[in-house]
Amino acid sequence: MTVPATPDASTTADVDAVPSPTDAPVEVAQDVAALYAAGITALKGAFTVEWVDRLREDIEAAFEEARSRPGGAVGRGPQRYYVEIHPEQLRGFVDLVDHPWVRSVATAVLGPDYRIVELGFDVPLEGAVNQPWHRDFPIPENARTERRLTSLAFNVTAVDTDPDMGPFEIAPGTQWDDEPDFEHGMFPARRSYPRYEQLAVRKYPQRGDISARCALTIHRGTKNESAKARPVLVLGLDGPDAQNADRHDAAVSRQFWDGLPQRVRDHLDCPVVDELTPITQKHTIEGLVMGAP
Repeated sequence: MTVPATPDASTTADVDAVPSPTDAPVEVAQDVAALYAAGITALKGAFTVEWVDRLREDIEAAFEEARSRPGGAVGRGPQRYYVEIHPEQLRGFVDLVDHPWVRSVATAVLGPDYRIVELGFDVPLEGAVNQPWHRDFPIPENARTERRLTSLAFNVTAVDTDPDMGPFEIAPGTQWDDEPDFEHGMFPARRSYPRYEQLAVRKYPQRGDISARCALTIHRGTKNESAKARPVLVLGLDGPDAQNADRHDAAVSRQFWDGLPQRVRDHLDCPVVDELTPITQKHTIEGLVMGAP
């Protein structure tokens, strides 16, 4: 079984992707400071609305295909799904990973040898409930002892986020929390919830915005009380001493690889294959399956 082609798929960047295209690095000192202090930062208007609308088309096509087969989508709570995809299922892949802000933030935080290890999306549908407060994986030793960030998650909303659509909620500054009773190293005890709720900030990104966050910062998806889905793209990057690639199975075809700019190939950490096959999701987070009580 091969991966369905994305309409008009191309390995070349969209000329309308960013309002002010440039190859030059951008100043990100404030973003780095925000990632270390709050655990999240963002850039408004990184992409055009037209680019994001194409992104949504690609996500919807991949979501439909994934839900048509066993293991194509993994539950992250009632009416909430995660799907990992191959880079060439996204027409704007090069625009995304080679965006000057993405490159500059990644280099400043993770170093020049950062690796692209994950591409996927979350989709909270109508009826999605509050998730338990969590981080995406247990805190690594270097974060625990050195307070050093070794991975980043970039998020791009595919829709304009309204308050009733189950916005993302994050507790700034909690990326260094290291309680011994975190279940699976990821889920804080419920007695800690009042603290996270007091710290919590809800995010309402609009089409074109992109954020970068430390996946260790305690966060959750909230209840979607609308009739609309809220798809969000996830791009995961690792520094040289992180191991998150082990959780993911993305690959690229040889033809796609040959068409990528060298600057992108230098960071793309996945197999190059003769024929792509659909991904069976393995990044399951058991504690999210039921949602918060």
